[in-house]
Amino acid sequence: MKKAIYLLMMCAGVLFTSCEKDEIGGTATEALAGEWMLTVDAVDDAGNVVLTDPFGLGTVLGITYNTVDNVADKMYVSDLANFWDYRVVVNCDCTALTFSTDGNVQNEAYDCQVNIEDGKMLPGMATTPSGMPADSLVYYVSFSDDENPAAYGYAKYKVSGYRRTGFASDEP
Repeated sequence: MKKAIYLLMMCAGVLFTSCEKDEIGGTATEALAGEWMLTVDAVDDAGNVVLTDPFGLGTVLGITYNTVDNVADKMYVSDLANFWDYRVVVNCDCTALTFSTDGNVQNEAYDCQVNIEDGKMLPGMATTPSGMPADSLVYYVSFSDDENPAAYGYAKYKVSGYRRTGFASDEP
């Protein structure tokens, strides 16, 4: 009988220790990281819209995510090849919720230079198609191999949108 009680106590001890949960931490840039439903407009140097949706893309998916170094001052910005096919490391400030490159940087998706400026995330400042509030993302981007601005009279692209919710009513 003593053996049965000891065995029962050992099983209970194992059961209670196996129920402990490990804390899973976030990444260094988690405040800015996410999937984004974005629109692209052509703008002049002052940021005024010259052409709305110049390529007829509608809403596209883009992402912001942590670098392998897991530092709070660098992250990736990518359009997942839904607009121009770019993936670049930007400087970021997770406290101010801002990001940009220092001028042109190498595109990791293919050989061209990309400039991202005035990037910011605005918590709760967007409205999704279903009418719910969401985080807003906006930045300006230009590409060294883009001949369209000179041909059509604009300077760069304004990329803006809301954090992807995952709800069908908020998908394009």
